[in-house]
Amino acid sequence: MSEDIKAPVTPSIAAAGVMPDAPRPAVPEPLSRRRLLRGGLSSVVLGGLAAAVAGCGGGDSVLANVVIPPSLAPSPPTPPPPPPPPSASAITEVSFASPVLGGTRYYKIYLPAGYAGSGLRYPVIYLLHGRGDTLSSWDRNKTLLDELIASGRMHATIAIMPDAPSSDRGGYWVDSAYTNPQLPGAQIETAFIRELLPHVDATYRTLAQREARALGGYSMGAAGALRYALVYPELFSGAIVMSPAVYTPLPPAGSSTREFGAFGTGNMLFVDEIYRSKNYPALLADFVAKALPLKMFIAAGDDEYKHPDPAEASNDIDLEAHLLFNRMSRVPRVSAELRILDGDHDWAVWQPALREGLPYLYRNMSAPA
Repeated sequence: MSEDIKAPVTPSIAAAGVMPDAPRPAVPEPLSRRRLLRGGLSSVVLGGLAAAVAGCGGGDSVLANVVIPPSLAPSPPTPPPPPPPPSASAITEVSFASPVLGGTRYYKIYLPAGYAGSGLRYPVIYLLHGRGDTLSSWDRNKTLLDELIASGRMHATIAIMPDAPSSDRGGYWVDSAYTNPQLPGAQIETAFIRELLPHVDATYRTLAQREARALGGYSMGAAGALRYALVYPELFSGAIVMSPAVYTPLPPAGSSTREFGAFGTGNMLFVDEIYRSKNYPALLADFVAKALPLKMFIAAGDDEYKHPDPAEASNDIDLEAHLLFNRMSRVPRVSAELRILDGDHDWAVWQPALREGLPYLYRNMSAPA
């Protein structure tokens, strides 16, 4: 080196404005076959792109303009599968053992849409069929229940539709003392209260309280629903009573209440005093003493059968429905509604009555929880 060439002057660290403890930038490893195998080609290419951009001073704005080949871009995460759709509503026939009635008995159950996966507990309505009919008579009302629930006019609910084959399907939902072996009566009421209700509450997710239970029925079933609501108000908060086969003070001569032993004893098919003791006027005093509220929706058709004998005209069902409404409206803590609809003793009356009566009851019943 010539003496007139001076060695380069190295500026001091402090003068350069760099802190003494600042780490040196890491030196990239030289590209090697091992590195290619370990990191993969894409990491090398992307790393090289980033280094090149950084060296050009481009920063993030330059990186944003770098096009990464689709084959090298990372795959997006797989989205989670959609939740399963809610279960549809359904009506199913079910059997259960009845020591009271002997052997196996049957009921149908309506479960609302979404029941299977909701985890909720639901209110329950018990629907009682008429004389000569079966548990399947209620099947036609599945769509009606679906519509009322979907529209928000009533809470999602469980509906239980029991069968009552005893006394040639004329047992009137009461305990019968008729013992003639050709057509013996049965303890229908006892089986309903002591067996069916506990079975339903133990088998399904129900709200097991009076505020979440109601009754409904037509004709003979209406008589049963009315009786259970008055005798067991601690279990039920309301009843839909459609074309009720209730007669005061006694049924007319041709009524099925006299024919099948429901209100008989021994070999006697019908006993006046037994009928009076089980009919609703005799139940009111004990009901009032329990001081519990009850909602009742009563309906009948304007074309109900008109007895030709003037002595039995007061037992026409449309007139009996009026009388029932008038009496129940005077009972403390009972809220009653009456509808006389266009139609006869059939579903042309009972379906419109259900369409209005169910929302009326469920306004004050407990919602699923």
